[in-house]
Amino acid sequence: VQLVESGGGLVQPGGSLRLSCAVSGSIFSRNFMGWYRQAPGKQRELVASITSAGSTDYADAVKGRFTISRDNARSTVYLQMNSLKPEDTAVYYCFSPQFPDSDWGQGTQVTVSS
Repeated sequence: VQLVESGGGLVQPGGSLRLSCAVSGSIFSRNFMGWYRQAPGKQRELVASITSAGSTDYADAVKGRFTISRDNARSTVYLQMNSLKPEDTAVYYCFSPQFPDSDWGQGTQVTVSS
């Protein structure tokens, strides 16, 4: 499985970014997908997830600000991030527990700073 994340960058507090993750090598429509993040010196954490049926769940830290969605025709999962805070600064990854651990992508860096 190949995962390619994009859309990160430098944004001011209160700003927005939309991350994309293109997935190949799997039957994407059947995959539970999640967006994870890892800040310097911290463990990787799950911030949002979406089931194959489209049900979503969010970590408390991002609830109401982030929205996960998927386009099965494009085998792509998205993360719309609004009202960004400095504590959202991290490398963001998409992944599925259905994939081998060796298949994590490179991630995309999100930096929230004035």
